[in-house]
Amino acid sequence: MLSMAHVMTEHTDLSESDRQWLRGLVNEWHLFADVSFSDLILWVPDVDDNIFWAAAQIRPTTGPTALEDDVVGDDISYDAEHLVTAAYMCQEISETSDNQLSAGIPVDVWAIPVMRGGRCIAVVERHTNQMGVRAPGALEDCYLDTADILAQMLQHGAFPISPPSEHTFSPRVGDGLLSLDDCGVIRFASPNAVSAYRKLGHAGDLEGEEFRQLTQSLVEGLEDVGQSFGQDLSGRAARELEVSNSRASVRLRIIPLLSYDDRPPGILVLCRDTTQLRLQQRQLVTKDATIREIHHRVKNNLQTVAALLRLQSRRIQSEEAKGALKDAMSRVSAIAVVHEILSQAFDEAVAFDDVADRILRMVGDVSASSGKVHARREGSFGMIPADVATNLSLVVTELCQNAVEHGLESSSGDVTVRPVRTGDELVVDVLDAGLGILEDFDMRASHSLGLSIVRTLVEDLGGTFTLGNRDDGPGARARVVLPLAEHRGGN
Repeated sequence: MLSMAHVMTEHTDLSESDRQWLRGLVNEWHLFADVSFSDLILWVPDVDDNIFWAAAQIRPTTGPTALEDDVVGDDISYDAEHLVTAAYMCQEISETSDNQLSAGIPVDVWAIPVMRGGRCIAVVERHTNQMGVRAPGALEDCYLDTADILAQMLQHGAFPISPPSEHTFSPRVGDGLLSLDDCGVIRFASPNAVSAYRKLGHAGDLEGEEFRQLTQSLVEGLEDVGQSFGQDLSGRAARELEVSNSRASVRLRIIPLLSYDDRPPGILVLCRDTTQLRLQQRQLVTKDATIREIHHRVKNNLQTVAALLRLQSRRIQSEEAKGALKDAMSRVSAIAVVHEILSQAFDEAVAFDDVADRILRMVGDVSASSGKVHARREGSFGMIPADVATNLSLVVTELCQNAVEHGLESSSGDVTVRPVRTGDELVVDVLDAGLGILEDFDMRASHSLGLSIVRTLVEDLGGTFTLGNRDDGPGARARVVLPLAEHRGGN
């Protein structure tokens, strides 16, 4: 299916400002679709304004669809009798109410010009399925009156509403709707809106109540809400805010309605009960804090273990035993670094450059028994999933220690860690400028604990590990290739 951006780029000469306006319209037109019980199609003019292209489409959530098929990418060509063409040319709303048939379904159709700066930049076509039309009632009458006002606002460049709604949290028509007169008195309240205010603690009817006064009376600690709270509830400008007390939380989207005929102006309020959502968010915050505290305690415990290993190594005479304890201390410290980073993070991915840099500083400080090792990073690891980070930290530690101890023979030299991200794959090269690998070296036959650890950890992550000589000069190159697509949190 073609995208709106593709249609506008390929077929129109609309300015970027007009395109941005239409993107904002499509972001908000769910409101119009739901109160009108209608499918909407956005038609944009071709460079040849005798041709129009369907750039976007939406179906109502409050009623049956009138259009079974997706029409984005379809066109209307040289049809002067078409409602879209008529609306575009006369810059007035065109309609038919003769229940024309669409796939055997009686459908009413309107075409609404989208005006901006005195020009018609698009046409919104509205299709209403009359076969599944809801029985008339207070709710339906309120919705349809609101739809007529929104159509006029759309025609006169007053729709979409600014600031825009937020798809995740903003209330929709079906969540709850209040219709206010120009003085802020509630004329109609949908059943879901009544339920939301019942949860806040209001026991009486909503019709006839002054919206701002009623809402303020239900909010506890009003002096802490802010001086603009009452103004936000006035309906003089579009606002979105949340009201809450010890009983419930309700998110409100307040939209002033402008009238261009004999209808009086009014205010539309969408309301969504967010009590359960806020409870879940608080639980997530608590869990997140708990997890971070666990990582912090694990880091402290690992640092304690590393300190004990250091103390133990000072009391042992055997050089071989000292070396083994030193390696164990480095491994524990590498894991501790990851947990320290995770204790400060709010997601499931780790900014691994920081981890790698700490490991390289540690390797430079403790790995060389004589001389000085310069361990550095070239390139970026990016964000690494937490379930990969611990293993990767150990892999980098072991390969750097191996480069120092065997490549540089524990003397002065350089060790370079070079990560490269390609799509969902991470390639890490650990390079030294030492003696290189002997021709008869067989990694599988090696008794090195460090190499065995690297092989096991890389295989657990579904990656590959190779060890050989560098192509660009003397020294060895250890290469680890890890697929990250199957792990969560990386990007």
